[in-house]
Amino acid sequence: MSQPSHEHDALFERLAAHAGEFRELEQRLADPATAADPNELRKVSQRYHQLQAFVDALATRDRLLDDIAAASELAEVADGDDRAAFEQEVLAGQRELDVLALHVRELLIPPDPDAGRNVIVEIRGAEGGEEANLFAGDLFDMYRGYAQLHGWKLEVLSHDASDLGGTNQVTFIVRGDDAWQHLKFEGGPHRVQRVPVTESQGRVHTSSATVAVLPEADEVEVEIDDRDLDIDVYRSSGAGGQHVNTTDSAVRITHRPSGLVVTMQDERSQLQNRARAMQVLRARLKAHAESEQDSQRSADRRSQVGGGGRSEKIRTYNFKEGRVTDHRIGLTIHRLPEVLAGALDHVIEPLLLEERERLLAEETEGGL
Repeated sequence: MSQPSHEHDALFERLAAHAGEFRELEQRLADPATAADPNELRKVSQRYHQLQAFVDALATRDRLLDDIAAASELAEVADGDDRAAFEQEVLAGQRELDVLALHVRELLIPPDPDAGRNVIVEIRGAEGGEEANLFAGDLFDMYRGYAQLHGWKLEVLSHDASDLGGTNQVTFIVRGDDAWQHLKFEGGPHRVQRVPVTESQGRVHTSSATVAVLPEADEVEVEIDDRDLDIDVYRSSGAGGQHVNTTDSAVRITHRPSGLVVTMQDERSQLQNRARAMQVLRARLKAHAESEQDSQRSADRRSQVGGGGRSEKIRTYNFKEGRVTDHRIGLTIHRLPEVLAGALDHVIEPLLLEERERLLAEETEGGL
């Protein structure tokens, strides 16, 4: 009878190599010091659950090997129909082992370090004047609908409306267990092709808006020295520059070492606006630091936003054809109204599948 392949042996040996780390993580989870540090607890728990899956897979492998060995021994001494039945048990066990090996490949894919985080999203109108701002508002509505469909909580941090009811800029946070997993693909220039409401000749125009997607960072991860900050306060203003508050409640924070600037004015309290501005600044600084370590990282806000030019785009929304095209994976669907209403999984799910297949291919090439 044939035996499990050496390729399977190598896969499971890689799982077994983490046994010591698993025991160490068990001890760290039982340590009160870990429980007292939310950031450390999140990282340790995430890794522990990944390694728990390793342990479970090894236990399943051992059971299958025992079953295959027992059936093989019985097949060698049996005759006729009994022998054929035991040989079928061996084949069935080997098929289960093949399926388990595929599962193990997926387990060995490194987890996203930002999985489980809340997400900060920034949308700005780019090229196209007021039409770009109107499109930015459409994207904001799309993400609100998407969050509602998934049961995520969306909180607006800052919203600067344009004169015609569009969006000059909006920043919001999305809270949900799998929010980052789905929204991380949205960073970059988005392009729209349609007849603007301001167009009297009925001609199709091309405009764009930029989206930046940042995993939320906490104070422990990103330490900010107050001496590196320039903090300006001024009166809040509404659309068209109209003052909506008689006190200096708006806040603009400039982080001198990085040059990053964050402005908040939606809350009536200066303290609330400052807290929200610091929340966004921490997320931007986290992405900035990680992009310096890895220039290809998708959380690099500057590469996401790009120049906002119409020729740069990750996705095109064509109203005349009712078409949405994601240029990164060559996906085209004709379900534009549904997508803009929040049914964004028509695009996100293929992106998730492509990412999974790419990571599996990388794991296969690099691991064995």
